[in-house]
Amino acid sequence: MDGHSRRVQFFKVVLPLVAIAMLSTVFLLSRSIETNVSVPFNQQDIDERLADQVVMQPNYQGTTRKGEDVQIEASRATQGTEGEAPTAAEFRGRFGLLNGGVITLDSNTGMIRPDKNTATFVGDVVITTTDGIVVTTDLLNTALDEIQGDTPGQVDGTGIIGDFTAGRMTFGTEKKDGPVHIIFTDGVKLVYEPQKAER
Repeated sequence: MDGHSRRVQFFKVVLPLVAIAMLSTVFLLSRSIETNVSVPFNQQDIDERLADQVVMQPNYQGTTRKGEDVQIEASRATQGTEGEAPTAAEFRGRFGLLNGGVITLDSNTGMIRPDKNTATFVGDVVITTTDGIVVTTDLLNTALDEIQGDTPGQVDGTGIIGDFTAGRMTFGTEKKDGPVHIIFTDGVKLVYEPQKAER
């Protein structure tokens, strides 16, 4: 038998043994893999989400008819039931104006209705503008297809000329393509602070 034949016979014996050894190694390694993976939710969380149809971190992004940006997000939202409207927790909004200004909205809860082009901010509502106005109120209704909103109740605020209160606040455009204005009505009281005005 020549050298070539001996090598062939050798490999015929060795290669199957190597294959068997590799397979046994795979099975041994598979036994050491942790199959009991922990899920970041307990059964109660899963049951609640299934029952309430909870959506985590919902995000709405749109554009008004004039091209302004509208973004609304929340930490979680529930679909609601027949007698209960859908609600969202930690409701936040951002309106990007065409002139570069921004109006941000924050509240405890809220509701968005894309079918009606409306969003409602409820509880500890904070309205902030890039030109230095900060307003707090209990309820704010806004539109989604244009930069527009109103508070049916009292507002408290601060601005570049001082602190103020008013029975109602609205914001939007007075003319079709005009700039966005914030208007305070129904018994406006202003505490003028010259130091703020001079800054």
